[in-house]
Amino acid sequence: MKIVIVGAGFTGTQLAKRLINGKNDVVLIDNDETTVRHASNRLDCNVIQADGNNLDTLEEAGIETADALVCVTSNDEVNMITCSLVDSVYPKVLKIARVRNYAYYMNTSTAIQKHATKLSSENRHLYGIDFMIHPDVEAAEAIVAAVEHGAITDSLQFDNSSYELIRVTVEKKSRLDGIALQNMRKLTEKHFLVGYIESNGETSLPSGGTILHGGDYLGVLMQRADLPEMLSLCGSKLKDVKKIALVGANRIGMIVAERLIQKKTSRFSKFFGLKSKMSQDFVIVDSNEANAKAASERFPNTKVFCADITEEGFVEEEGIDKFDLVICATPNYEMNMVMAAYIESLGVQNSIALVANSAFGEVARKIGIEVPVPIRDSVIDSIMSHLRGDSVTGIHSVNGGSLEIAEIIVPEESEVEGKALKDIAENGKFLVLQVQKHGEESYSVPGGNTVLDAGDKIILIINASENETVMKKFGTEL
Repeated sequence: MKIVIVGAGFTGTQLAKRLINGKNDVVLIDNDETTVRHASNRLDCNVIQADGNNLDTLEEAGIETADALVCVTSNDEVNMITCSLVDSVYPKVLKIARVRNYAYYMNTSTAIQKHATKLSSENRHLYGIDFMIHPDVEAAEAIVAAVEHGAITDSLQFDNSSYELIRVTVEKKSRLDGIALQNMRKLTEKHFLVGYIESNGETSLPSGGTILHGGDYLGVLMQRADLPEMLSLCGSKLKDVKKIALVGANRIGMIVAERLIQKKTSRFSKFFGLKSKMSQDFVIVDSNEANAKAASERFPNTKVFCADITEEGFVEEEGIDKFDLVICATPNYEMNMVMAAYIESLGVQNSIALVANSAFGEVARKIGIEVPVPIRDSVIDSIMSHLRGDSVTGIHSVNGGSLEIAEIIVPEESEVEGKALKDIAENGKFLVLQVQKHGEESYSVPGGNTVLDAGDKIILIINASENETVMKKFGTEL
C-alpha cells in the first residue's frame, strides 16, 4: 500500500514509522528544513521538503498511484485544502485529515444532514475528505471514561459490548499476589478474561501458568459492574468521585465539562448518582482570563476561577486540596503532569493528565498520576483503523504500542473463516477477546469451540511484533 503523509511532526513521523514497519510504501512531505532533516535521519522512506498543499509536489510524491493521503500538519485549513485539492484531481485516493477545530465538525454535520441525499447519490464527501480525525474529542471521551471508573485506571470501551478492557494493578500481599493466572477463577464467580500482563516493564500476552506478582498491571476484560470485586482481589477499591476540579478551559476542557455537567442522563451521572448536583461539585480553573470568562458564560451554574492552579495558597484557600479528583487538560502537556503531581502532593486523591504520547504516559504513572491520556497516540490509532479498510472498525494501541487491539469484521474467504478458535490459536501472538456473531446485537466472551464465520465481529489483542502476520491471517492486511 502506498501512503502520502503531509506533515512530518510527531504524529506524521510516528504514523510513518508504523506504516514502514508494516512494509508499506510511505512518502512524507513537510516544508520545514529541520523537521525534514530529522525525519530523513529516523525513517526509511522518501522525505520531501516542500509545501504539501501544492499539486506539483503531491504528484512528485506519486499521489496519482497512491492508495491514501493523510494530512496531519498543525494547520487545520491546510489539511482540509490539501485533501480537497487531491479530491478534485484524484478522487479515488482515500483522504484523511486531522482537524482540531470542533466548529468544522459541527458545520460538517449540519451540511451533511442538509445535503445527505445529494452527497449519497454522488458518492462524495464534504470537503473531499473521507475521514476527519478529531483528537480533542477523542481525548475528552477518554478523560470522561476514566472519571466513570473513579479515575483509578484507564479503560477501553467497545461499541455494542457490555465488557471493557480495564487496567488494574496487583497490589503486594493482595489475594492475587503470587498465584497462577489460571487460579484466578477460583477466587470469583464473575466472568473475566485477562488480555495482557505488564510485569517489570515488559508487556505480554499471558498463559494460564503465568504467575502474578505485586506491582504487575493486568488488562482485564470485564463488565464495569464487576470492577469493585476485581479491585478487591487486586488489593484496592473503587473510590467515590464527587468533587472534581478541571484545570484547562480550552477546547478539550470544555468538551469534558460539557460531558460531565450538561448531560445529566450520561453514564457518568447514572454511575455516581450525581445528576443535577454535579455542577455544585465541579469547578473549572484556567489562568487565561478569556478562557475563564468563556467557561463562566457557557456554564453559569459552575464555579469558574481565573487563576494559576500552582499558585501558592490558591489550592488551600479554595479547598481544592479536599477534592477527590483533579483533571489537568491544558494544551501544555508537560505542565499537566507537573500540575497533577503537585495537586496530589497537597492531598487530592486522584488525578488525570492529558499528555503528549504513551512515553510520557509511562513517566506520568511513575510520578503517581493515576490516568495519563496520550492524545497523539489516539490520533495515530484512528488513522490506522481507516487505512486498514472496511473490515477493520477500530485500532487501539496498548502500553506504548507493544500490543494492538483490533476490532474486525471477519471477511469472506479469510484464513480463519469456518474454524474454531482452538484450531487457529497461536500462544503469544494474539488472543480473541470478544465475538459478536453475525446477526446478533452484542458481543460475548468466546470459548475454544467458538467458530468464526464471515460477517462476525471480533475483538482481538495482538503482539505488535506479530501484527502484520496476524492481520493477514484474519484477512485484513494493510
